[in-house]
Amino acid sequence: MLRGICPDHILASCAARTQETADRLAKKLSYEGQIDYLQELYFTDTDTLKELLLMQDDSYSTIFVIGHNPQITDMANVLLDEHISKIPTMGVVAIDFDVERWSEILDAKGSLDFFIYPKQFQYYVPKQIRAVLDRQMEWK
Repeated sequence: MLRGICPDHILASCAARTQETADRLAKKLSYEGQIDYLQELYFTDTDTLKELLLMQDDSYSTIFVIGHNPQITDMANVLLDEHISKIPTMGVVAIDFDVERWSEILDAKGSLDFFIYPKQFQYYVPKQIRAVLDRQMEWK
């Protein structure tokens, strides 16, 4: 679970790195459902991204979308009342919608549940210690 959220479905770009990210995330979350790798999520326009969500099965209450910038940031901004300047690599935006069907997000704005990204979790580690930790990680 990611901050208490586990997906019912995952949509990911067909790009190799994005597929790897989706696979690793699914494994980490013990997600056993289907991952749809879609060409439509690879450098497409915001309208197409939104249409993909509108077409999702209403049995899914939580869908993870793994894509690319600037489209994924633009998509978040279309779906939210708030503005996010950029979702960085490995950034996660959770949006809540007060709807019963995915098709209802066409005219709805969601509320930001959370926005997390790797730099929020950085802390100071002296260069000498970081070098040792990096060497240890290479052995794993």
